[in-house]
Amino acid sequence: MVLALRRELATNADGVCFDPYEGVWRPLEREESDNLEASGPGAGRGAHWPLGTRVRGRFRRMRHSPSPLAALAAAGGGWPGGVLVPEIFSPAVASALPSLFAASMGPRVAVFHDAIPLQFPEFTPQSTVTRFPGYLRDLLGFDGVAAVSAASRESLIGYWRWLGVPRMPAVEAIPLGLDVPRPGGGNAESPPVPVVLSVGSIEGRKNHAALLEACESLWAGGARFQLRLVGIANSETGRPALERIDRLRSAGRPVRYDGPESDVALEAAYGECAFTVYPSLAEGFGLPVAESLARGKPCICRTAGALGEIARGGGCLGLAAAAPTEIAAAIRTLLESPDRLASLQAAARSRRFRTWAEYSTELLGWMGSLKRVG
Repeated sequence: MVLALRRELATNADGVCFDPYEGVWRPLEREESDNLEASGPGAGRGAHWPLGTRVRGRFRRMRHSPSPLAALAAAGGGWPGGVLVPEIFSPAVASALPSLFAASMGPRVAVFHDAIPLQFPEFTPQSTVTRFPGYLRDLLGFDGVAAVSAASRESLIGYWRWLGVPRMPAVEAIPLGLDVPRPGGGNAESPPVPVVLSVGSIEGRKNHAALLEACESLWAGGARFQLRLVGIANSETGRPALERIDRLRSAGRPVRYDGPESDVALEAAYGECAFTVYPSLAEGFGLPVAESLARGKPCICRTAGALGEIARGGGCLGLAAAAPTEIAAAIRTLLESPDRLASLQAAARSRRFRTWAEYSTELLGWMGSLKRVG
């Protein structure tokens, strides 16, 4: 999401980062910009600071070199458009935000994705659970927060109300965009058995364990299909699902796990599959569901929260609960009922989703309507 947003804002925004070695905010260096452009499957989600960057940062800090952003603030200048923070940030970054805000004359806006670390702490890395309450309080220092769905907006406002916050920043639900596929393409040849695709990171709350149990029960009953999983694995909460995948493979079950894939390979996987399953328990938005529907592929998913917001437009076989029995029944329905599958395919093909360019335009338009407070 951040890379797509950066791509759309390339001509209207400057990228900056907080350098912990120099102790200041600064523009991205050439290598950092190149790294973002080259980021692809398997790229780590955390910041990586090469040795050269660390050495230069410490050297500039020792020399007390002036920060370009501090110079802007001291001169009474800054970015007229404001500051946009699109991801969750660390306590160190939070403590440095005032100096970043001082270098801007416009509103300060954060993108809020979800409150899942509070809603499902058992499925979230402990470091994130520990950090999250502080992060939600840090968001009070912004002039506006753009939530990625109505469900995410309500979860944030509900938490602040629970805290008894007397004055909240503006919070607007602005659903995400996606890379809409080009017309045409598709399969040149159908696979010998139906392929059921599940795209998404392998982690606890994504509920792959329930999906794998559902598929095992169907295979044991004689169903013929291949389950294909695509997505990066979380080493802390995804291990049970990975271990189950290995056991199913050893037993000869038709399950394929590819890890993260390139855009080209992912498009091919969508083209090959009959439909997709997204068994996640909770989402801030549910991008894989929208991406599946945008490609004319029906999706089995929950109908609660943000996933329900996407599913209501058609093309989804909804689950009231994402337990193994319910998932298995839904998969069996689409495998055994060609008419039902065709109806959902038609509904999916009729859907229209906003592009990242449209999302960026709405986000910037709303941002421009805000008044800077303080």
